[in-house]
Amino acid sequence: MAKQPQPKVFYKMHVKTGDTVQVIAGKDKGKVGEVIKALPQLSKVIVKGVNIKTKHVKPQQEGESGQIVTTEYPIHSSNVMLYSTKQNVASRVCYTFTDQGKKVRMLKKTGEILDK
Repeated sequence: MAKQPQPKVFYKMHVKTGDTVQVIAGKDKGKVGEVIKALPQLSKVIVKGVNIKTKHVKPQQEGESGQIVTTEYPIHSSNVMLYSTKQNVASRVCYTFTDQGKKVRMLKKTGEILDK
């Protein structure tokens, strides 16, 4: 009997691409950056300027020289917290409704609405 392939699991995350976040745990604790990419299958995010690793790349063609490339690597979404650039404070997220009845994300500490 053949194994059934596992369905892809997309975890619900409190951050989206384009959000400004602050790292709250790990070696980059305290750094603030923008979420470049969200990876919901791994429950991870890539933040600009955070968790930078260097990679030595071998030359591909003859005569080409090798190089050292620095790139941002994913960190777990639980290690980041949404950040208010206006009041310079990190906050949890809650959900509320606008006057038009649209559900939007809001920072708990500041009351700042994230979705437009």
